[in-house]
Amino acid sequence: MRLFDLLLHLFHRSAQDREIDEELRSHIQHRADDLEQTGLSRAEATRRAAVEFGGLVRYKEESHASMGTMGARFLETLIGDLQIGLRALRKSPGFTLVAIATLALGIGANAVVFSVLNAFILKPLNLPGAESLYMIERGKDLSAQQSYPDYLDLRDRNRSFDGLAAYSIDPVGLDTGGNPAPAWVYEASGNYFDVLGAQPFLGRFFHASDEHGHNSSPYIVLSYAYWQSRFQSNPAAIGSTVQMNKHPFTILGVAAPGFRGSELFYSPDFWVPIVDQGQVEGYDDLNSRGARGIWLVGRLKPEVTPAQATADLASIAAYLSKTYKKDDDETSFSLARPGLLGDMLRGPVRAFMTALMLLAGLILLAACANLGSLFAARTADRQREIALRLALGSSRNRILRQLLTEAVLISLTGGAAGLAGGLVLLRWLSVWQPVPNIPINLPVNPDARVYLVSLLLAFASGLLFGLVPLRQVLSANPYQIVKSGATGAAGRRFTFRDILLVLQVAVCAVLVTSSLVAVRGLLRSLHSNFGFQPQNAMLVDTDLDMAGYDGDRVGPMQRRMIDAVQTIPGTTAVGLIDRAPLSLGWNTNVVFDDNATDFNMSKATTEAMMYRVSPAYLQAAGTTLLAGRDFTWHDAPNTPRVAVVNREFARKLFHSETEAIGHYFRFPDGSRIQVVGLVEDGKYKTLTEDPQPAMFLPILQQPSSASWLIVRSNRDPQQLASAMESTLHNLDPGLPFTTRTWTREMDSALFASRVATVALGVLGGLGAMLAITGIFGMASYSVSKRLRELGIRVALGAQHREVLGAALGRSLRLLTIGSVAGLLLGIAATRVLAFIVYQATPRDPLILAGAILAMLLVGLVATLIPAMRALSVDPLILLREE
Repeated sequence: MRLFDLLLHLFHRSAQDREIDEELRSHIQHRADDLEQTGLSRAEATRRAAVEFGGLVRYKEESHASMGTMGARFLETLIGDLQIGLRALRKSPGFTLVAIATLALGIGANAVVFSVLNAFILKPLNLPGAESLYMIERGKDLSAQQSYPDYLDLRDRNRSFDGLAAYSIDPVGLDTGGNPAPAWVYEASGNYFDVLGAQPFLGRFFHASDEHGHNSSPYIVLSYAYWQSRFQSNPAAIGSTVQMNKHPFTILGVAAPGFRGSELFYSPDFWVPIVDQGQVEGYDDLNSRGARGIWLVGRLKPEVTPAQATADLASIAAYLSKTYKKDDDETSFSLARPGLLGDMLRGPVRAFMTALMLLAGLILLAACANLGSLFAARTADRQREIALRLALGSSRNRILRQLLTEAVLISLTGGAAGLAGGLVLLRWLSVWQPVPNIPINLPVNPDARVYLVSLLLAFASGLLFGLVPLRQVLSANPYQIVKSGATGAAGRRFTFRDILLVLQVAVCAVLVTSSLVAVRGLLRSLHSNFGFQPQNAMLVDTDLDMAGYDGDRVGPMQRRMIDAVQTIPGTTAVGLIDRAPLSLGWNTNVVFDDNATDFNMSKATTEAMMYRVSPAYLQAAGTTLLAGRDFTWHDAPNTPRVAVVNREFARKLFHSETEAIGHYFRFPDGSRIQVVGLVEDGKYKTLTEDPQPAMFLPILQQPSSASWLIVRSNRDPQQLASAMESTLHNLDPGLPFTTRTWTREMDSALFASRVATVALGVLGGLGAMLAITGIFGMASYSVSKRLRELGIRVALGAQHREVLGAALGRSLRLLTIGSVAGLLLGIAATRVLAFIVYQATPRDPLILAGAILAMLLVGLVATLIPAMRALSVDPLILLREE
């Protein structure tokens, strides 16, 4: 009934307005009649009656307040405020657009960062009862990697978990019928899906009852996305047989859409039983307690707390340490949340996202501070309007409510625009694959929590900057303003607002300088010397295990691959390496002096990167041979073992580069290796690493099924890739491989540099926008408050330069102070970038010139409109208004 009354009141508002107007006019007319009888003219009597009666608006508001219900009055007032606010904002399109854009950037940045934080830290895995899922970590370093025998003991001896599952991530080759291709899988224990509480979309999952020993469960469960892309969503795929690494496997089922397993960042193609490790990986470590390469995830029993489970695991750790002292000395276990490989990734991701969230929050606060300055300047421009409204009977509360309504309208519009832009960026992030040929992506689809936070931030921001003009409205003297106009001069004291503006400009200069340094470093890194030349080189990545090659069959096949690709027209050099430098993953080995007799690891001379390469690899890779010789096909298993080392290896082991050739070193097994060649230093793990010792060994003497062909050619990459694929398929139609340019493979190495560059570029743009709006707000406020003074200066003959100095001098001084401080801080801060971005250095005249030019541009854009307004002051118009 109250709702009906409320709507009825609103629909009859116009009729009430007419009745009130008629009654008020009647009172005024009666008083005018009385005054007219005293001898005044009718016009003068009417005027005096209106003056005596006072503000009509106030009486109308009081009448409505006495006639309407509370809900009707509130809704009525709100609608009126919104209509007035929209009209006021339409009259100032420039101010409105700047305010909305500023707030959109601030709220959009917060929405994006919070979405990532929510997806990876705050929200559990998208699984039933995910809050009871935990990973088990090992030791003081909180390593998530365990051995399979330890998993069996933990699974069978614990009293805290309803189920404990094991899994690992590996590449394989899958042939669905004449089209072998690399794929990425989960190797999972039989109870994996049961522990996670997952249900299949089609068919069934494998279970613990399907495991009957090693290589006993040749089953595959496809991911929904892989079933769609590779099998065209054909239900007949269930029950069919495919070849995985040349072994037959039966497809049991398809996982539900959106099911990715137990890691947030990894999207597998399918799942296979972990007991088939021998067929999946080409070797079987399931009986080795020291081979730690699997992860464990379990579901706690409802009545068990994490503390009780940790105590339970401690008793199992004590048993393992006592029973298997050699392999499990000082064993300890702890719990961690799943999704990011336990604390291995969760800790860094949490720290990084928390820092980003704090920075995004500071950006939003700075945006609110700038908008507060803009609102103060706008309120100063509207002083005469506010004074007239006060003189006509409007209350200060009503005016403040109107200003807050305008602020909230801007904040909600800016929040909607920022959220819309954030959703576009989040959609792109969700499908972005930062590492080529590995299914790693960031599922950051926003949920209701993200929308709610964005709405709250928008509303709170509107209230925050909308309250800035509070003192101006409360202290306004309507009669003084109407009589003498908007007066006042900008303060000469260094205020808190000035300090905030200097800090904003300094932060902007830091971000601009850092982003320029990152861009220059990234451009340099694309054309730097890495110890190899990725330009004009193609990679063919495969593992011969995937095609069923093992033992003595691996070496001859690698030789045939090299010989076959060398026949392709335009090919200048072909080599093979077991792992390309700067790709994901690497191998190291400790080395000893030739005179060593104690091969304890603590006695090692150094630890070096180890690569297994074919003859001509150095030529194909573009690695410079400084001394000695390259390998030949005569460096075979039955010949003396040899190596080519880099300069850092020679310095570490022989203390001289010139004396390395012909000298020997030893491996932990005591084998003796002769150095026959010396090559330049290079980059092997990361672009920013210090010089690393590295050794290259003949692949015939150190066999490996992992095979990366390096093909150097001046042909078009697409044509060359097509020719290589045809050649290798003719050699073995069942060989799965991928081809790409070496520069594309460098994406993983350049990932951190590119992320830092993009992030700093975006933050630099946000900082510049905030600095512009901050300076614009202060300059506009200064001009608004000093219009009379500026008019008098112009009337007395002041030149344009003097007028600009008086109007904008304070803002420009603050800009200069902040810019100088920011540039100095930026040069110091960019030293930190050297750990992320290769060859990032602030000692570059282009960086300094670019930063100075950027800050000058910021100042020019920010002060252009206030400067034009100051120069357009007409003293005659100002004096006429007095």
